[in-house]
Amino acid sequence: MLKASTDSNWLPLFEALASDVRLRMINLLAKRPMSGKELAGELGLSSAIITMHIRKLEKAGLVSTRMVRKDKGTHKICALAVDQIEIQMPQADDAEENVHEMSIPIGHYTRIEAKPTCGLATRTKVIGQYDDPRYFMEPERMHADILWFSQGFVEYTIPNYLLPGQKPVKVEIALEIGSEAPEINENYPSDIRFSLNGTDLCTWTSPGDFGEVRGKFTPDWWHRRVNQYGLLKVLSIQEQGTYMDGQLLSQTGLANLELDRNHWTLRLSVDEDALHVGGLTLFGKGFGNYNQDIMFRVYYEE
Repeated sequence: MLKASTDSNWLPLFEALASDVRLRMINLLAKRPMSGKELAGELGLSSAIITMHIRKLEKAGLVSTRMVRKDKGTHKICALAVDQIEIQMPQADDAEENVHEMSIPIGHYTRIEAKPTCGLATRTKVIGQYDDPRYFMEPERMHADILWFSQGFVEYTIPNYLLPGQKPVKVEIALEIGSEAPEINENYPSDIRFSLNGTDLCTWTSPGDFGEVRGKFTPDWWHRRVNQYGLLKVLSIQEQGTYMDGQLLSQTGLANLELDRNHWTLRLSVDEDALHVGGLTLFGKGFGNYNQDIMFRVYYEE
């Protein structure tokens, strides 16, 4: 299930749904995966127009694509990426949840091990040189708005602002993320492992490194043949377990974490022994489709 809200970050989702053609495409894909040529034939439209609609559905996270060999050629096959969408409407002021919220810039990591292909950049320039892990410790990295590596980990230290008497009921992490392929490859799966305070939360498989369309906020100077945007993923740790976009991925819940520390440690890693070692790209403000840094929220009750 995809959990959305009325926040402006979700505009690509609502824009993707605001089309009769795209709704018909969704209905067709609900029956079976189809190629762009098959969709064009079913809807009586040109392949170019169908390709434009597919890109909008991909940006919204509603459709995923993969390349397959068929009839001595290569075809892009489309499939639905979600089976349900839940929209959280705004609540009245007196019904607001108690929450400590932090926006963590991409470059504010405290530990990192990165193997090429790798690099990082601000909204105006690349920091150092491509594929040289030494530049991840360059002081200017604090201003980085995008980073990528093919294998390794990145770790963020987050202050615990819970006061005595405040009990956490949910930890939520929202970030724009994707794989890291040499140049771009939208069918390039990567097993990305999430952990908090040294405890594994879950592993999520990114479908690819997206770059056929420029990211909505990606700067004009950014090279076209490298990663342009990712998928907005929401990780939620609750009492019952860990969820990604509302789907239960593991039984690791709040009770399994050491949450009485002054600081918490969030780690994202791509391990060398993973089934899909496809790298990791993190997008912050000024890059990708959502113009946000890593959002870390702790919901609590008194």
